[in-house]
Amino acid sequence: MFDGFTRRQIKTQETTINLVRGGSGYPILLLHGYPQTHVCWHRVAPILAERFTVVCPDLRGYGDSAKPPSDPEHLAYSKRMMARDQVAVMQSLGCSEFAVVGHDRGARVAHRMALDHAEKITKLALLDIIPTRTAFANVNKEMATAAFNWFFSIQPDGLPERLIGAEAAFYLRWVLDHWCGTKGALTVEAVAEYLRCFDAAAIHATCEEFRAAATIDLIHDEADKEHKISCPTLLLWSATSMWATYDILEVWRSRAEDVQGMALDCGHFLPEEEPERTAAELIRFLS
Repeated sequence: MFDGFTRRQIKTQETTINLVRGGSGYPILLLHGYPQTHVCWHRVAPILAERFTVVCPDLRGYGDSAKPPSDPEHLAYSKRMMARDQVAVMQSLGCSEFAVVGHDRGARVAHRMALDHAEKITKLALLDIIPTRTAFANVNKEMATAAFNWFFSIQPDGLPERLIGAEAAFYLRWVLDHWCGTKGALTVEAVAEYLRCFDAAAIHATCEEFRAAATIDLIHDEADKEHKISCPTLLLWSATSMWATYDILEVWRSRAEDVQGMALDCGHFLPEEEPERTAAELIRFLS
């Protein structure tokens, strides 16, 4: 995977971020979701690298990036801190402006990045999410069932860490199968990497990231509720997603000034289930 890409670890002021980089041209930052790593882009990144400089990092707490200590307010795993990491990475690579593509949790980081660092983000693509604040404000039985881990992972006192850790491989495979709409779409090599990285430190860090989403992230989002994303924004989502019952374009028009997008006929993991279509839509939008 990622033939022709270089691998690096970049120390920022607050942590260390693992990444791969390839291609040449305008810089594009690709951010992964849960419970994955930068490897989720292994089918899309090489296509984009024919036209762009492509940077695929592991978010803090994920993959081979560092796992900073948690804190009572969960600030260390807030989307604000995770976005700050990636802006620092891009600056260290000489990119003062760049486009951002995020999937799942990475899209939530990208959303925050576009608000906090608007002068640096030229275009934004968000894959299969609605705003975190909107999701929590509209919880129903179907959403709580489909996104059970949103509510399980935020439980205190190490409960989810102990239960997930007792059967980590089973849990990770179950979550991947639960959200994947295309049998066999996730390659053996990719799943092996997700498993390798899903150790006790990552389990705790990712639970902290979910706890942050339900606490400090909502505080930040409430403070910015009148603040819209200013750059052009592309939305791609799964036609079978738990979010597909929403008018996703209309939801995001309340949060962004310039919105376009469409549903893809696949499950949640768009970059792995529909890599050619995902790449084609990203190239059309980013070019």
